[in-house]
Amino acid sequence: MLRRGLLAWVSRVGGGLVLLCCSLSLLYVMTCSPPHSDDPPRSHALPHASPNHPSMGGTGPGIGVGAGGTGGAGPAQNGGPPGVQSYQVLLQEREEQHRLHISSLKKQIAQLKEALQERSQQLKGVQESLKRAAVPAEGHEAGSQGGGLGEVQGAKSQQTDLQEFLRSQLSKAKVTAGSKLSSEYAVIPFESFTLQRVYQLEMGLTRHPEEKPVRRDKREELGEVLETALHSLNTPSSLQEGIGASEKTSKVYTPSDFIEGITRTEKDKGTLYELTFRGESTNEFSRLILFRPFGPLMKVKNERVDTANIPINIIVPLSRRTDKFKQFMQNFREVCVRQDRRVHLTVVYFGKEQMSEVHSILENTSREVNFKNYTLLQLDEEFSRGRGLDVGARAWKGGNVLLFFCDVDIYFTADFLNTCRLNTQPGKKVFYPVLFSQYNPNLIYGSPEHIPPVEQQLVIKKDTGFWRDFGFGMTCQYRSDFINIGGFDIDIKGWGGEDVHLYRKYLHSNLLVVRAPSRGLFHLWHEKQCVDELPPDQYRMCMQSKAMNEASHGQLGMLFFRHEIEAHLRKQKQQNPNHKKT
Repeated sequence: MLRRGLLAWVSRVGGGLVLLCCSLSLLYVMTCSPPHSDDPPRSHALPHASPNHPSMGGTGPGIGVGAGGTGGAGPAQNGGPPGVQSYQVLLQEREEQHRLHISSLKKQIAQLKEALQERSQQLKGVQESLKRAAVPAEGHEAGSQGGGLGEVQGAKSQQTDLQEFLRSQLSKAKVTAGSKLSSEYAVIPFESFTLQRVYQLEMGLTRHPEEKPVRRDKREELGEVLETALHSLNTPSSLQEGIGASEKTSKVYTPSDFIEGITRTEKDKGTLYELTFRGESTNEFSRLILFRPFGPLMKVKNERVDTANIPINIIVPLSRRTDKFKQFMQNFREVCVRQDRRVHLTVVYFGKEQMSEVHSILENTSREVNFKNYTLLQLDEEFSRGRGLDVGARAWKGGNVLLFFCDVDIYFTADFLNTCRLNTQPGKKVFYPVLFSQYNPNLIYGSPEHIPPVEQQLVIKKDTGFWRDFGFGMTCQYRSDFINIGGFDIDIKGWGGEDVHLYRKYLHSNLLVVRAPSRGLFHLWHEKQCVDELPPDQYRMCMQSKAMNEASHGQLGMLFFRHEIEAHLRKQKQQNPNHKKT
């Protein structure tokens, strides 16, 4: 009986304790929970932009949520935590730091992989040497093992030699000290660059003194340099000798800290880069000097090329201009018929006017020099250079011939024809030579009486012409490549545009485009007519070409100021009436 009562009492006490614990828990939850609101918890969201929000510099109490999520008191106007834009900037900086750290880790992993691969190859060489050493004679075995160790030592010696060579390239380059130069023409100038622009002296095709680095290799080169510089600045190994760990800067460098860089290349030594970054204060900067040494020359291929059986089909579209065609055939007769003798000529003539004269010129050449390898095609339609070249290329039925698209005002040498053969390969390479364009001889030589023969005019100098790097009309390619790429855009009428379209097709293909200046290819000067019927873009291209064809910058300047020059000469003559010209 006593036991039964004790059990009942214990049960009642336990139930009471459980009820008491539940009540205390419920009371604690009700007391500590925040007031009900539809807004998300402030500790998990950025502060909202509001005039009265304390963290945005409003009029409320100076209590706000900091970057780390802890509260802090301060003035509402000046001491408050940053706003949404500040948080975004902070997040971007953190993201950039993580990206650089990841990039650094990737580089280290790649270096470790290379080291591991090198060690594996060395170990493999030792293992192969040990296998060769497994012979009955111990002397043979010892000798073979010695040979394996010798191979490893030889590999290490080669690596050491390469490192010494690269260090010698750095010592030869003008990195930290100058050297005596013969004249101002021996100076190798720097190019300067920022995150978005390159400022250069050698402008090339774009003709802009400053531009975005449009070439992929240039973009990747400068991007790699900037990434390496940031990695070096943000790691302890970048500290200069003599600086202890206690003096290490706490600044984390990002691309936004990059101010400017300069670079130049000594083609026999390497490329030098100097980059400047903002420091921790206004007048403090960090400068990093990098050098990419060029390694020793390596033989890639040694082959013999026989051009004896590579004929060239020269295709010339023509409309009237029979006087220029006569001049063209004189050069053709000397170079192609008498010297090269492996050329076929295809003339695509538009219209009927002067057609008989063109036919007569071809027949006279055939009769006088016994030349039969020509084709004359007539199209009774409006002139279109792309259409004429396309018809001429497709009219050939003699197999996969090498095509040279030419114009009637082009002068070429026999050496150029061989260059055309050597720089093309069916299915692999097409050749886009940069020709030398002649200035107006009347301006170069002063008057028509002083103009020498054409052969003597073709001198590659600054005052006689320029490299026509914006022109893509003269090109060498095999007929199969021309057909497979889709040929010309025959919808383009008149002057210009069709050559650029074809050039871009080759650039977008897997064929190698060889683009180089050719010392044996000239564009003879002729007065250019830009007709009003051309569309605005073609008319602008035509006028730009016309302006560049006349004379050099200095010669055009002399023409522009000729009245001042003549007035000066008259004044000098009046002041010195007895002065005699020598």
